[in-house]
Amino acid sequence: MADLFWMTWWIWLAGALLLAILEIALPGFIFLGFAIGAAVTGLLLLIPGISPSLPVLLMIFAALSLVAWLLLRRVYALPRGQVKTFRHDIND
Repeated sequence: MADLFWMTWWIWLAGALLLAILEIALPGFIFLGFAIGAAVTGLLLLIPGISPSLPVLLMIFAALSLVAWLLLRRVYALPRGQVKTFRHDIND
């Protein structure tokens, strides 16, 4: 019964939405990688004929989340050794 729960595509997409909302509340590109991994996992479950077991499904989710996190880090990270500084206040 538990395998059927995890094989439902909309569960993964709902989890992705919750993780994306959590990322908005607590920014830092941590939950966004997990949200992207959950969304892609949910979309993979929409493909007919794909029915991996729960451990395989969790490995797919983990690998996709790691790849998404590494891509986000590469795109949005500051160059090595740089520190973000603010020269003026937004209220000035």
